Parts: sequence; structure tokens; C-alpha cells
Amino acid sequence: MQVLLLYATVVLIWGSTWVAIPFQLGTVAEEASVGYRFGLAALALYAFALTGRRPLRLPATALPLVFLQGVLLFCINYFFVYYGTAYLTSGIVAVLFSGILIFNAIFERLFFGRTIDARFWLAAAVGISGIALIFSTEIAEFSFTDQSVHGGLLVLFGTLIASLGNMAAVSNTKRRLPVVAVNAHAMAFAAALALLIAVALGRGLDFSMRADYILSLAYLAVFGSAVAFGCYLALLRLIGAARASYSSVLFPVVALLISTLVEGYRWTIPAVVGMLLTLAGNWLILSQRKTN
Repeated sequence: MQVLLLYATVVLIWGSTWVAIPFQLGTVAEEASVGYRFGLAALALYAFALTGRRPLRLPATALPLVFLQGVLLFCINYFFVYYGTAYLTSGIVAVLFSGILIFNAIFERLFFGRTIDARFWLAAAVGISGIALIFSTEIAEFSFTDQSVHGGLLVLFGTLIASLGNMAAVSNTKRRLPVVAVNAHAMAFAAALALLIAVALGRGLDFSMRADYILSLAYLAVFGSAVAFGCYLALLRLIGAARASYSSVLFPVVALLISTLVEGYRWTIPAVVGMLLTLAGNWLILSQRKTN
């Protein structure tokens, strides 16, 4: 039950962030937006820890890996995914980012010796096929122009970096470090680095006072970062990175369901079949017994 609750929370929150992220792009530099997002998320976690009297102190020997988690999972990967999104449709980004399933499985095997069974690979094939069907129209219209290929490579590289960040998070959870403290410090490191990079690249630290920018930033910081990453890291500890990352195949489904209610999105037969495939893949993953 705990796994299902955490999994559902991650899916619903990160699926809805697809609606909020576009409001972060365009007027404020991507690096600055990432810095603001995780800076606010870190403050929210510090406040939560202090009011709930949760431990925030970490051993000095743990800080390098916590810093690495922040850099990879909360900073650099977002840059590349945001950069790539400027050249691609959201559907193509969703299909490419689902590759984190494969990266996580490979890296878990490489770094931690975890055996990934045939059931996972079947679920991965079913889930990725489902996403491809949901966005089959966008995939059919994909053009192998320099810009599109460039955008695709950026998103794939960002996905690879995110997967390595998952591995740093797995290492931290294996050391039984408190999740709130790890995330708070890692997000603070990531925010500081993102803002420094924005200045170093001459991108500036502009801030938009538009209501949609501020509201989307607050949602992404508190729910999309502080809450969702806490649940996700708890999932990593319980079921491993490969299975936890399978939640990513449901993010586009949640986003399209929201779009159906808000924007009148119309489902096609391939999209419905794709959604059923993603649900089937999730059943395969969540019904699998823990093998840690």
C-alpha cells in the first residue's frame, strides 16, 4: 500500500507539472528558473524539517555524494531537457525521456549489481510502445532537420544525466540518510550552482512578475520538487531506481487527462490503445515482487 501511495503521488504531481513547465520558458533564462525552483524547494524542505523537528545534519563524508545528487538530479539534467524542449514537441520529449527506464536498468546493473529480469524488459517495451502510440501523430511529423536532431540529443543527454542522478540518490538511500535532509541540502547546492551558471553564461538573473510565471514556479518548487522528489526517493529505497522510474511513462497520460478537462483534448484510437498499454506496463511493474 505504501508503494502504491508513493507511486500515485509521484505520477499525479509530475504528470501535472507538464502543464506548469511551459510557463517557465521564454522570458526568464532556463538556468535562472531552475535555480529559483530548487532554491524555493530547499527553503520549503528546511521549513518542514524545522517545524517537524526532523534531522537536517548530515555527516561530512556524505556531503560530496549529496552535492553530486543535487548537480545531476536537480540541476544539469533540467538544463538540457529545457534546452531540447525549445526544438521539440512535448510528445517527442515524453518519448525520449522514457529512455530513463533503460538507463536506470543498465546503471543499476553496472553500479549496484542488480539483476533486471525479463518481466521488467517486457514492461519497459509495453510502456514505451504505449507512449509512442499516444504521440504517434507527433512522431510521424518529426523531421530529421538539424534543429530537431539537436533538440533530441539534448533531451537524451539530459535523460542520461537524470539517470546518473538517480544512481547518486540510490547510494544516499542505501546509506540510510534522512530523505528530507538529503533533498534539502542537494536542492540548495543545485540552486546555487544553477544561479552561478546563469551569471557565468551571461544569462542574467531576471525574474518575471507575471502571475502565471509565479504560480507555476511555486507549484513546481513545492509540489513538483519538495514533495514529489521526497516520494520518489522513498520509492527508490523500496523498489529500486529502474522500477521507480517506470512512473515516467504515466506522466504524459496524466498531462493529457488534464488537457482533456481544461483544453478539450480529443483522444484518438491510437492514443487510447497507448494509454491502455502504459497501464498494462505499470501493472507488470507494480505487481512484481521486490527483489532487493
